[in-house]
Amino acid sequence: MEKIKNTKAKALVLMSGGLDSILAAKLLLEQGIEVEGICFYSNFFDCVLARKAAEQLKISLREIDIRDEFLQLLKERPKHGYGVGLNPCIDCHALMFKKAGETMRSENFSFVATGEVLNERPMSQHKQALGIVERESGLEGYLLRPLSAKLLEPTQPEIDGLVDREKLMDISGRSRQKQMDLAKKFVITEYPSPAGGCALTQSGFVSRLQELIKNKPNFNAEDVELVKIGRHFWIGGVQVVLGRNKEENGILLKLKEEKDTIVEPENFVGPTAVIRGWADNELVEKTKELIIKFSPKAANNAKFKT
Repeated sequence: MEKIKNTKAKALVLMSGGLDSILAAKLLLEQGIEVEGICFYSNFFDCVLARKAAEQLKISLREIDIRDEFLQLLKERPKHGYGVGLNPCIDCHALMFKKAGETMRSENFSFVATGEVLNERPMSQHKQALGIVERESGLEGYLLRPLSAKLLEPTQPEIDGLVDREKLMDISGRSRQKQMDLAKKFVITEYPSPAGGCALTQSGFVSRLQELIKNKPNFNAEDVELVKIGRHFWIGGVQVVLGRNKEENGILLKLKEEKDTIVEPENFVGPTAVIRGWADNELVEKTKELIIKFSPKAANNAKFKT
């Protein structure tokens, strides 16, 4: 493959902030390619680590809100299924890469790159899954995976000489030794430990979210935020959430919507409760019973304010 060095090559790199995405960007920067990071956020993952990584790499980072699209994906059930929890990894990646592709074309980037490693994740990074994501995102030939590039078919930027394939990697599998060795070579000393950055892989959160989906199929982003904290109960199909400490009590008050009902202890220290939506007297009384149950020092003549 003839290599023609093109200093005008411009890459849009998906940044999670993990070591893989840092190294993918670094491999391109080492070739003199202009790199800009892009990070997508939803109710289930954010761009905190990506910001730190972009600062370390000295590249700009754009952050894109996909909360509405991602919730719609969950409501319709992902075409390619879930991972260990409710994480629709293949469909999620296809959504993010599709939006990155739109930016690539509209702003004249040469290609999109990602830190994915072949066979690192059993559901979403085997060869078939990588191919599905590439096709469904509309990025066929323009989605480069620098860490595993030598194990995959050459992309168009490699064929066109915008990227030197020989300077890319052939990493496969779940071991991170090669990545850590590469980090040492590039003197990258700060990077997070490998962990599931998506809340949809966390069992406690997932079980609460499943209850929300079951009882309220038309849930919204605000409902998901409520699922993240407190003790959750469904009484007659109505969601009741109790704060577990003073901090959560404060958060619940901030998350209250106009139609919600707040029940708080008046003459003892205990959890604040949010009843999501309209509540009749019977439901309010049941909520008071829950508050007393989780209040070790509840007053004998417990009083409440609603």
